[in-house]
Amino acid sequence: MNDRFIQSIFIDWPEVGEDSYLREIPALKEMGRLDFKKNITFFVGENGTGKSTLTEAIAVACGFNPEGGTADYRFSTFDDVSELGRALRVVRGFRRPKNGYFFRAESFFNVASKAEDYRDRTAKSVYYARYGGKSLHEQSHGESFLAYFQSFVEAGLYIMDEPEAALSPQRQFALFIQIAKMAERGSQFVIATHSPILLAIPGAEIYSFDGEGLFPCGYEETESYRLTELFINERERIIKELLEEEE
Repeated sequence: MNDRFIQSIFIDWPEVGEDSYLREIPALKEMGRLDFKKNITFFVGENGTGKSTLTEAIAVACGFNPEGGTADYRFSTFDDVSELGRALRVVRGFRRPKNGYFFRAESFFNVASKAEDYRDRTAKSVYYARYGGKSLHEQSHGESFLAYFQSFVEAGLYIMDEPEAALSPQRQFALFIQIAKMAERGSQFVIATHSPILLAIPGAEIYSFDGEGLFPCGYEETESYRLTELFINERERIIKELLEEEE
C-alpha cells in the first residue's frame, strides 16, 4: 500500500490564465497526473524548464509559506508566487505528516530570521541545542541550513528547491545521509536539484524536465551525472574547448 503523504498531483488547467507563461512550459503542459511512488522524488533539468516552479507550487498547495519554513511560518518579503500553486491539485494519503518544511536556497536567510524571532518564546538552552549549539545567524549559510534541517526528527513532508546551493561537497554528503535516514523512517521528500551527489541516494525516483516534457530517468541518464563524469574523465580536453570557444 502507498502510505506516502502526497500520493499524486495534477494541474487544474482552467485555474491557469489563458495567457500565463505556465502554458508554455513543456514539462508542465505534458505532465498529466504525476504519481509519487518513492519516499524520495527528485526533479532535474536545466534552468527555466519548470522544476522549481512545480516544486514551489507543491509546497504552496500543501500549505507551506511560499518563501520557506514550516507550515507555521507566515511572512512575505517579496510576492512573486506563481499561480500554479492555486491550480495544483494534491491527492493526499491517509497519513498526515507530523513535521514539514519547505526549503528555498534564496530565501533561507529570511527563514532563519523568523526562527530567531521565535527565540523569545523558547528556552534559550533548548533553542541553541536545537540548532547545533548556537544561533542560526552565527553560522554560515550551509551550516545553518543543515543545523535547522537536522532538528527535525519525526516523519514528515520535506520539499526542497536546490538545497545544495549553499553546501560544500562534504556538507552535501551530510545532507545525503540525513535525507536517506529520514526517508527510511517514513519521511517523504520532493527535491529539485542539480547535485549529482544528492541524486545518488538509493531508492529515489528521478523525473527529468526538458524541452519536450517530463520523464522518469535513471541516475546515470541525468545531465548532472553525465556532465560531471565527462568533466572529471576528460577535464583537460573540456577546459581547452571551453576556453577556445571564448576566443
